[in-house]
Amino acid sequence: MSDTTTARTGWHDWLITNEPASRRQARLGQTYRQWLAFRRNPAAMIGLAIVLLLLLVAAFAPLIAPHDPIAQALDQRLLPPSATYWFGTDSLGRDIFSRVVYGTRVTLVIVLLVVVTVGPIGLLIGCAAGYLGGWVDVVLMRITDVFLAFPRLVLALAFVAALGPGLENAVIAIAFTAWPPYARVARAETLVIRNADYIAAVRLQGASQWRIVWKHVVPMCMPSLIVRSTLDMAGIILTAAGLGFLGLGAQPPIPEWGAMISAGREQIFDQWWVATFPGIAICVVALGFNLLGDGLRDVMDAR
Repeated sequence: MSDTTTARTGWHDWLITNEPASRRQARLGQTYRQWLAFRRNPAAMIGLAIVLLLLLVAAFAPLIAPHDPIAQALDQRLLPPSATYWFGTDSLGRDIFSRVVYGTRVTLVIVLLVVVTVGPIGLLIGCAAGYLGGWVDVVLMRITDVFLAFPRLVLALAFVAALGPGLENAVIAIAFTAWPPYARVARAETLVIRNADYIAAVRLQGASQWRIVWKHVVPMCMPSLIVRSTLDMAGIILTAAGLGFLGLGAQPPIPEWGAMISAGREQIFDQWWVATFPGIAICVVALGFNLLGDGLRDVMDAR
């Protein structure tokens, strides 16, 4: 047996031991077991591969794109897919493949900004409502119900109409409409956690309510939040694409997939490639996030 195999076996045994010697070893062992369970799910691995590919394409877009995604060439307009233009060109002669590649950056920016914004907000609102209860729970949950009463896209359209079109305003509008499900999930988890014995022990030690919420309840809700965030990314992408399709998201000449589909809808029968390839990109990325979210839910949800 080689030294590499021996070292790998030693690390494996150290991580999966039932008698960890430290808190660090216990945490690493739990993460390693979750990864082993995740790896056994083929659909989850496909989703992870799609998301990793999206990240790599966004990071190396200047090296992958063969043409300038913004430069116009009217003498090359509406050319079909070929060796020179892999996905064809649009009505202004721009390379669709290059625009789809650079569109991954716009999509990731929207998704990350929305998740980073709504995740902590929904988590804190849900944990506070579930732990404090009483009038705090009633007020916060009724506000949440008001936002949940409207379809996300309709509510986002209302916010964008008030703020004006643009990428920044689209992110703000989506964030305003995306936080209620996070608050509901966090509240449901907190209602179970707040009656646990260790919470009672911390309370007897004199810890304040906000310290209990922040130090003990919030960390226990994080796995559900991570799963919810991953599953919600597909919906965020579709909402952003819908706003872009209606001309209320990223503005030209920014290569945003929804706006690209909107630009090609008039040529959908004669020049099908203009709208088809951005649409395929949206479907594949949304599928990848859904598969990844399902895999994470199976691994991280104790139920």
